[in-house]
Amino acid sequence: MNILIFLVPIALGLGLTGLCAFLWSLRAGQYDDLEGAALRPLSDDDLGR
Repeated sequence: MNILIFLVPIALGLGLTGLCAFLWSLRAGQYDDLEGAALRPLSDDDLGR
């Protein structure tokens, strides 16, 4: 049971880090153009080589 003294704060810290990274990516505009990212692999721009 003494290990919980270490594991609970570590788990909370990792969860907080993940939440901060997600909020940062929202503010940076990572999820603004979902349609463009889905269609980008289908474009034929590089066939002229």
